[in-house]
Amino acid sequence: MKSKSLIMLLAIVAFTCGLLIVNAQEPDDEVRGAFLSSRPKTTNSNATRRRRPPRNSNSNASSNTSTNTNTGKPANANLTSNRNSSAMNGRAQAIGLGYTLFMRDPNGRSVRVEPGHEFHNGDRVRISLEPNVDGYLYVFHTEGDGPPEMIYPDRRLDAGENWIEAHVPLEVPSSEESDQRFHWFVFDANPANEHLYIVVTREPLNSVPAGAELVSLCLANKDKCPWHPSAEVWAQIQDATKAEVKVVTSKTFGQSQTDTEKVATTRGLGLDKSAPEPAVIRMNAATNTPVLVTVLDLIHK
Repeated sequence: MKSKSLIMLLAIVAFTCGLLIVNAQEPDDEVRGAFLSSRPKTTNSNATRRRRPPRNSNSNASSNTSTNTNTGKPANANLTSNRNSSAMNGRAQAIGLGYTLFMRDPNGRSVRVEPGHEFHNGDRVRISLEPNVDGYLYVFHTEGDGPPEMIYPDRRLDAGENWIEAHVPLEVPSSEESDQRFHWFVFDANPANEHLYIVVTREPLNSVPAGAELVSLCLANKDKCPWHPSAEVWAQIQDATKAEVKVVTSKTFGQSQTDTEKVATTRGLGLDKSAPEPAVIRMNAATNTPVLVTVLDLIHK
């Protein structure tokens, strides 16, 4: 009898442990599956970047981060313009971003590195970004307690445009820059806390210049570029970082960038299901959250 009771007890314990393991894996599998399942089955080698949609002429409209109790929209809904708002409401997919941090090794290869890696003088890094929706991308940089500056969009790339396509990877900084000095983020001899704020949204951010507006601004006054967001705009972006987000991390650090990833990035092709997954995938928990903000802290010693 004791033997049978012991066997039953062990079976119950094993079953319970199995449930715990499954439940522990479910969130990661859910996020990874939701993100990767929207990739195309195969890559169309003849594909080209689609024509960018026209910008909202009201991009300089004022914005407010408070929740609209009449419409039920989440806080930060007014960060973006309301063009095509009806189409946005019909979308069921939450905004997601996959990103991979690449470091240049002594042989010039791009190698995946952990975001928490400690960087030193002379190290070079580049970020590959893969959204799961069509929309717009913004990247802001802060150093220590210094003011934020916008490093993407950049007037030198795509005429200042920042339209992105679902699962078409984009590099920051770009290896397509005409000046090779701008192909990588290069850490200098002055240690500092480096922060990158990567913003993905379905609609252009209000009061943030891009496209022809950004080009004109920079040509008219070079001192205004890189562009610095106003205190109001920056407060809204900071507030958007508080949204609930699901995160999953892969174990691919140390691997070199594949030819598939390189070709997709330089030719504007969508990554298919066979391509390596991003090192980190972040996805809004709510489908109606209009902005996804990812903060990447780079340790510079």
